[in-house]
Amino acid sequence: MKDLSGEIRALKQERGAVILAHNYQQPAVQELADYVGDSLALARYAARAGAPVIVLAGVRFMAESAAILAPEKTVLLPDPEAGCPLADAVDAVSLRRARDAHPGAAVVCYVNSSAEVKAESDVCCTSGNAVRVVGSLPERRVLFVPDRNLAGYVARFTDKEIVAWEGSCPVHARVRREEVEQARRRYPGALVMVHPECPPEVTAAADFVGSTEAMLRFARKAEAADFVVGTEAGLLHRLERENPGKTFHLLSPTLVCPDMKRTTPEKIARCLRQLAPRVRVPEAVGRRARQALERMLELG
Repeated sequence: MKDLSGEIRALKQERGAVILAHNYQQPAVQELADYVGDSLALARYAARAGAPVIVLAGVRFMAESAAILAPEKTVLLPDPEAGCPLADAVDAVSLRRARDAHPGAAVVCYVNSSAEVKAESDVCCTSGNAVRVVGSLPERRVLFVPDRNLAGYVARFTDKEIVAWEGSCPVHARVRREEVEQARRRYPGALVMVHPECPPEVTAAADFVGSTEAMLRFARKAEAADFVVGTEAGLLHRLERENPGKTFHLLSPTLVCPDMKRTTPEKIARCLRQLAPRVRVPEAVGRRARQALERMLELG
């Protein structure tokens, strides 16, 4: 691994590349990255990155977002098979039909979606800014795609009429309230943090609900020393690294995304050697999708 890390550093310098990694990536990949963050943070970084080459250690929709926001750059996805079942829950044709069925509704598209779906949307959001994005809209009715659990969570904090798509993250959706109760018995005094993609009975039972970056902030500021973490296992690496002396327990052993774990240091090195596989978004799609993403970034 030491020799591979050296090769990756040399290739980054040669290619003028930057490596962006999502919080759910395996620790070895996070350690190679120039920047680690959630979907919103990665989108912001990609939009302003000075490097001509971006290696996106994540899944396809994230690489597409980087390519949309920085069309002049070469965006590489180390494993082209790294997808997202939640993003696959909605397609552009189905969304257009839904828009026709709900005339006058604003379409808010969770960033976990394809470029084509973003192009059919009014504005994108992430789990970190979904409430703020929805609340900013003048429309009374909002068609929210594709995560029903995040839509339900947002509905608790707004007076908008939310029409939720029937998609869900298969990793977060598997978590059960009983697991929260078991964790409280196993780790008395620990604070339970969960992601808003979890089912409503799980978020209702938690001490804190938020995006991965929000969980990181909460853990840093909280006086507690013990936490139960209800999101993908990859976040524990940053939590432990940034909070020495505090202990973090994964809420459920099922909280592992196989797509997020497809990226490896070996694949990063290979894509830098070959400058492939490259993610491209058709210009017409990218132009429309960029409007939805940039509107999200303007809202913060």
